[in-house]
Order: sequence, then C-alpha cells, then structure tokens
Amino acid sequence: MIKNYFKTAWRNILKNKFYASINIIGLTVGLTVGLLILLWINNELSFDQFHTKADQLYQVEAQIGSGSSRQIWAGVQGPIATYALKEVPGVQNATRIVGSYDYSVFRYKDKLLKPGENGSYFVDPSFFKVFDFKLLRGNSSAPFPDDKSVVISETTAKRFFGDADPIGKVLLADNKDNYTVAGIIADAPENSTIKFDMLFSINVKKNQYSGKDYWKSMDEDWGNYYTATFLQLQPGVSPQSVADKLTKIHIQHQPGPEASRVKYQLQSLTQLHLYNPDGSPSGLQTVNIFFIVAILILLIACINYVNLSTARAILRSKEVSIRKIIGAEKKQLFAQFVIETALFFSIALILAFAAITLLMPLYNNVSGKQMQFNLFDASVWKVVGFTIAATLVASSIYPALLLSSFKPINALKGSISLGVGNATFRKILVVTQFVFSIGLIISTLIINSQLKYIREKELGYDKSYVFTFAMRAMEKNYQAVRSELLNMPGVYGVASSGINIMNIDNTTSDTEWDGKVTGTSFLIHPIYIDKYYLSFFKIKFAAGTGFSGFKSDSAHYILNETAVHDAGITNPIGKRFKLHGQNGTIIGVVKDFHFASLKQKIEPAIFSYQQSNWRMSVRTTGRDAAKAIASANKMWKQYNPAFPFEYTFMDEDYNNMYKADQRSGTLFSAFAAIAILISCLGLFGLATYTAQVKVKEIGIRKVLGASVVNITSMLSKDFLLLVIMSLIIASPLAWFAMNKWLQDYAYRISINGWVFVLAGAAAVLIAFLTISFQAVKAALANPVKSLRSE
Repeated sequence: MIKNYFKTAWRNILKNKFYASINIIGLTVGLTVGLLILLWINNELSFDQFHTKADQLYQVEAQIGSGSSRQIWAGVQGPIATYALKEVPGVQNATRIVGSYDYSVFRYKDKLLKPGENGSYFVDPSFFKVFDFKLLRGNSSAPFPDDKSVVISETTAKRFFGDADPIGKVLLADNKDNYTVAGIIADAPENSTIKFDMLFSINVKKNQYSGKDYWKSMDEDWGNYYTATFLQLQPGVSPQSVADKLTKIHIQHQPGPEASRVKYQLQSLTQLHLYNPDGSPSGLQTVNIFFIVAILILLIACINYVNLSTARAILRSKEVSIRKIIGAEKKQLFAQFVIETALFFSIALILAFAAITLLMPLYNNVSGKQMQFNLFDASVWKVVGFTIAATLVASSIYPALLLSSFKPINALKGSISLGVGNATFRKILVVTQFVFSIGLIISTLIINSQLKYIREKELGYDKSYVFTFAMRAMEKNYQAVRSELLNMPGVYGVASSGINIMNIDNTTSDTEWDGKVTGTSFLIHPIYIDKYYLSFFKIKFAAGTGFSGFKSDSAHYILNETAVHDAGITNPIGKRFKLHGQNGTIIGVVKDFHFASLKQKIEPAIFSYQQSNWRMSVRTTGRDAAKAIASANKMWKQYNPAFPFEYTFMDEDYNNMYKADQRSGTLFSAFAAIAILISCLGLFGLATYTAQVKVKEIGIRKVLGASVVNITSMLSKDFLLLVIMSLIIASPLAWFAMNKWLQDYAYRISINGWVFVLAGAAAVLIAFLTISFQAVKAALANPVKSLRSE
C-alpha cells in the first residue's frame, strides 16, 4: 500500500513537472535558509553550555552609583574572590581572570610572535577546575609549578613550536622575562564567551603590588575594579543572597560614603553572551529577530505549497472520486496525499542539505561563525527534526483534507466546485505571505538606514586617516619623536593620549567641585592628553581654551558638556574641580563627542594634561598613508628595534565596533530578498494556474476585441490588490517591531513614511512583473487553440 502511494506520488510529480518544480524549488530555498538561520540560533543559544557546572557558575558584577549615573561593571576588585570563599556560605569555588597587557611579543629561538587574537590572562589555579577547558598536557591540580610558568593553547603551541613537544620549552617575553611552558590547554570552543591564548599564574599580578602604594596588595585592593571573578555556587544557593553578603563585606573593608554606593550582583555564565549586565537582552534580541525571520521564511515556503496544491485540487477530483468508488477510504486518501507531500519534502530536504554544505563556508564568513553542518551531529538533527516536523505538518494537513473530501458523483459529472471558502483561504494565504515579505523589506530598509546613520554620523571629532600605536620606548622622547615625525613624508599631525578616544572605558567617582551636593553619585571618564590632542582631533570648544603646554596645565581641567550638566556646574570656567585628589581649575568645556558605541548615551568626560602619554596618534591622508606608516615605522625601529611595529587605523576600529550589527544587517537583507523570491515563485505558479483555468475566457474576450492590456489587467488586478492589502497590514507591524529594535541605540534614526512607500512600491512592482509575465503570455496566445475544443 505504502509503496503504491509513493509510486502514485512520483508519477504525479513527473506528470506535472512545472508545478512540481515550483514546489520543490520553493521548499528547497525555504528549508535551506530556514535551517541556516536555525543553526545560527542554535549556536548562539549554546554559548557556554558545554561546561558541566554551567548552571552553578556566576560572574560577579558591581553596580556603581545610582540614578542616571548608575553603571554596572563586569570587573570587580581582587579581594572579592578571596572573601567569597572565606566568608560567604554556599560558595563552592572561585576563580579570577585578569587581562595581561605586560607582554606584546614572545621569542622562541628565531621566532618572534604575538600571543594571538584571544589574548593573555592571569588566572587562579582553580580556573582549571571551575571551567571545563580540557588540559591536554600538564597538571590541573598544580597548573603553574612556579610564577614563571605559562599554559598555552593548542593553536599557540602549534604556532610557536610546530610539531615539537612544547612542555619545558622557554619563551622570552618582551626580551626580558623567561616563562617555561607547563601545560597545553585545548582551544576554547567557538561557542565560549571566555577565550584565551596564554594563561599566566595570578601570582604574577599579585607580585606587581609593591606594598608601598595606597593599596598594599591584590587582596587588599578595594579601589580598582579589574578582575573578571567567577563563583561556583552549591546547588540551591540563591545568587542574590551571595551578592548581598559580598556587598556587606565590601562596606566592612572600605568604609566611607563611597562604599555604600557599590552593590554586587551575580550573572549566570550562560547569560553572559546574550544578556547585558543589567539583565536586558543584548544578543538575545538579534536571536529572537532571526528566529522570527526563520519561521516566516519557512511559513512562506509552506504557504506556496499549500496554495498550489489547493489551487490545482480540482484537476485531481476525478482521480480521487474513482479511488473512492473502487473502495478507497478517506483515511487512505488522506495518507496518500500526506505521503505525496512527504515525497516533495524529501526531495527538497536532500537538495537543501547539498545547498547548505556548499553555502556553509560563505555563511560562516558573513556571519563571523565557525559552524559545521555535520549530519552525524545530534544538535544538527535537533534543528533539522524540528524544522521538518513543523513544516511538513503545516504543509500537508489542509491539502490532504481538501483532496480527500471530494464527493465522487459531483466530480465525475464535472460539476465539482471548490467553493468560495477555498478561494478565500488561498487569498488569505497570499496576503499572509506578502505581509511577511513586505514586513521584511521594511525592516531591512530601516536596519540599513540605521547602519548608514552610524557610519556617517558626526562623532564630534575627526578620525579620518588617523592611525594609532603604543609608543613603548618612544614615550620618553616623545617631543623629539613628534618633531621629527612632523618633518617626515605623509605626516600631517601627531598627538599623544593615555587611551583610545573611541573606547574610553576607565571611570572614576573620585571627584569634587564647589557646589557638589553631599552624597551625590557622579562617575566621569578621565582622559590624559598632551596639548596637541584636542586640535589634532578637531574637538570643538563650547567655552574656554585648551592646554597651553606649560607646567601650570597640570592643575587645569577641561570637561565635556555632559560632565558640566550632570555635575550641575554653572559658568564652569575658572571654577575649582578636584580629580584623584588633585585640585585644579576648569579652563575649558568641549562640545560633547562620542567616545563609545552609539548604543550608549554620551557620558561625563574630563581631560587632564600630561606632557607625553603611551599612545601616539598620527594623521595622514589617503594618498600619503603608506608614506606616513613608513615614517612612523622608521622612528619605531630607532627606539624599539626588538619589537614589531603594530598600528591600527581608527576608521577600521570604528567599523569593528559595529561589525556584529553590520553582519546582522547583511544577513537580514539576504533573508528578506529570499523571502520575496519564494513569495514571487508561488505567485508565479498561481498566476500560471489562473491563466490555464481561464484560458477559454481569455480566448472569448480576445475574439470579442479585448486588448493585451485589458487581459493582463484582468489577470493581474486581483493579485495586486492582495499585495496592496498586505502592505496595509505589514506597515504597522513592521513599524512596531523596528521601533522596538531601534530602542537599543541611544542615537538612532526616525522611521519616516518614505520607507513604507518604497517598500510598497517595490513589492507591487516585483509582484506585477512576476504576474504580468504569465498574463501577457496568456493574452498573446491564439484564441483559436483555446476555443477549438468547444
């Protein structure tokens, strides 16, 4: 019986190659794109789930300040881990991860290499027990035999030592410190939030405290928030109760008004990738959007199949009726049509698998992932199984019920009619299909407009053709280096600072000014610059002047407009301001400029004068960039001969800041185009079928004098009305969704009416071209051929 069903289904496909091709192509494209999106979503949701204790692991975060100045920092003080283990019940283990920026290059024999793009870190020995990163070589109980030991990743070992055994080999760091390789750790999985190339003992960081400074040791330093601290809680322990106890410990060890403005919170390891520290969704919003897009594309493909199947149902009425007369039951006919749908899906699925295999390298490149489509992977089949089950059910039930419900007598008499209800249902499906497609077009236009706005927005400073680098030994001779560089080819400006202007992430509350209200929480970003910096970046003044370069500038400050506003300082020029215990005078106020992502509001910033700083910025032009780089490289070799010259252009840094958004925009545009393609494919099939059904009517109209335009209009107008109706429904839905998406950006575009007009015009034009091709073909046909059988 089943064999016969498959045989009948196969014959039906061969008999109706045109419609079968449309169905198979639509399903193949829909399944391919749907599966690719769902694989991406599955990858995003799987982040950090490979740790066996993932549900017990939490990162400690600090809530600093209150009200509008409240911030949440992922870094906390060094003692938090120590006291959590000693004094907080329910904490089973703790580990700290601190970024290591002490060394930029490592030498082994004649090789001079950087650590790698995943970076170097100081970690506690417990790191290897808390997390499930596999230690391939070495002792997880004592990973660092001494403070001069290092554990390196598998990839780093391969880069440094090739196929040789790395254990016991000595690396020379920055030509001054030797480290012995004590272990090899497997590369962190692609879906890991924590990634690394080299791991050093936390004792190296501890030894950097001299015992003579204000903070005597790492375990007494309650003022610097720089360690990523993870706690392993015992099952059933409340994260909030642990956070509250940590807050009390902090107040005990750092008394004073500032201590009461710090609270701690715990964020689950499995939420780090998709949620912001305040609990609001970050990456999760993109995941949800892409999940909706995947569902919509799969539904569009299913609607295509249902529409064509039901539209052509009348052509199979006699086949069904004869089967019923010779004894076929309704459930058998139902099973036959479900199996026919399953055959279509099987062919489409095989083609989709082949397409995914071919597209996966390109897809990974666009999405920035390293996914693999492995049919032996259970997680892949989880996605495939869900997709196939859902789409197969959605596509098979209604056509099978319709086709198995014909009354034999009416069908054999030729008097069968599918009724108004079926035609109305098909129209509803077409409208639904184009609501999805037009919604995606509108969303794509808005997303691309926002991304364009980001690229072109005036930031308040000029970053064009500026490259930056760390000076190292050049810093001690900065003025001489600067003078010499300005006389070299391609160099049009030089300035120095203590930080990258596009990522000013250091913050302090150690401030005071005349009129400050006691107990006020105020966080500000300090920026140390030379006297050339503000003019170099063309930062505009709202009031006052810049630094003159005299010694007295060490007691002068320049604030941005937001700092003046948030501090409540009126007529700020000449007013007293205290930063890190250093009393000074406000000599200038600069206009606000963007020193972070446009997703964040501009925050208070303060410029402080230093004659030279560790980071140099060099301005050039597009034409002279190569000359300027060569000039800077020449100076570099003079002062830093043992180190490679490494620089980045600020335009590249800025683009990298929004790389994830750009990738999402590219993918979304592609998905919207595919949704329209699938919708038009179905519309083309329906238009072809309509032309076939009305072939005699068209013939009679032509005989009676109807023109090609008249007939084309007759065949097209109903479909175009459905598309216009879809636009009316899709517009408010897309506006609501995109308005919510834009809220993620502090600085964003306004959604203008032209977006909906353009999307509607594009949809109508595409639909008209799709329909008119078949309509014109039918209108040009010889009426004699269509009427001669009458």
